Amino acid sequence: MTYLVLGAGMMGSAVAYDLATTSPADTVVLADRDQALAERVAGGIGVNVKPIQLDVHDRAGVGNALNGVAVIVSAVSYSVNEELTRTAIDAGVHFCDLGGNNDVVDRQLAMDAEARAQRVTVLPNCGLAPGLINILAVTGMQHFDAVENIQLRVGGLPQHPRPPLNYEIVFSADGLINEYLEMSEVLEDGALRQVESMTGLESIVFAPPFGTMEAFHTSGGISTLARMLIGKVRHLDYKTIRYPGHCEKFKTLLDLGFAGAEPIQVGSNVKTTREFFTALLKRKLSTGDTDLVLARATLSGMAGKRRRTLVYECVDYYDERTRISSMMRTTAFPTSIAARMLAQGTITRHGVMPPENCVPGDLMIAELAKRGVIVTTNIVDA
Repeated sequence: MTYLVLGAGMMGSAVAYDLATTSPADTVVLADRDQALAERVAGGIGVNVKPIQLDVHDRAGVGNALNGVAVIVSAVSYSVNEELTRTAIDAGVHFCDLGGNNDVVDRQLAMDAEARAQRVTVLPNCGLAPGLINILAVTGMQHFDAVENIQLRVGGLPQHPRPPLNYEIVFSADGLINEYLEMSEVLEDGALRQVESMTGLESIVFAPPFGTMEAFHTSGGISTLARMLIGKVRHLDYKTIRYPGHCEKFKTLLDLGFAGAEPIQVGSNVKTTREFFTALLKRKLSTGDTDLVLARATLSGMAGKRRRTLVYECVDYYDERTRISSMMRTTAFPTSIAARMLAQGTITRHGVMPPENCVPGDLMIAELAKRGVIVTTNIVDA
């Protein structure tokens, strides 16, 4: 098989690494507009990774790179995923991406009929959240006759938290602000509602060394899942996990306007308060600490005449051997696994759909375990 991975940054490099090392007979074409970066990353993985220079905004160039490709994986900005989806469908090539924006995903979903006509499968939102956590939720529902509640909790965290925010930038400072500012979709008594992010603060307990953590509503973590489960689940929510005290401190900064659009002039430069705040977060919250990911999906409802609770849990750490962060492992590896399922025909449905609609969850859990990303399952009947 030949895969085309777009983007040689953190996530793209981890996708390429997993595809190339788990199947050395396959070829991974690693594309980036920075030729030197693509060559450096490819050289660090193996001879079956072929670096090329490619600008994802060049539709003709992307099209020319698709000869013999089974699956495209987009690990670049969500802003180009709509156009890349169109290119993939026209070329008859399967496509998956990391998502990141609900409006873009909705426009991708609108191409479903075209993808089915071309016998192409497009999977947006293949990362961690949205992505793996959605797959666990839908897979868990198969163990129930009626599901009442689904609680999804995910957090990317530093292993050695430092005050005052006890947080390390593990992905994108701007994306973090978006998660904290935009509305979160939930199901309450079966109805779709929007709630403000950074509300609904609760305590959540993990085994040592973590103990009591905190979780609160944030935006975008489950993308279209709430809409998909209307009429099937009474209550569904997604919250982000942080070390205690983070929510109150960060929300205070937002309430004071640190992420606003007001212009500020410093010398001859004019920037918004958000631009200054983002730059400051990058500087102060990028200490180089090793990271970890905590994830938990809790489902409750009825199985026959018994009340049942099912809990999926994942605690993953930075990999010292490969020097791949936990956020990269838990985001990129589910994506590469989904891409391989597309290439090998494990996923047979065509069209545009989120992975929870077609990715076999038990197989995903088994494949992650081969990579050292362990998802435990605990079922309790009352």
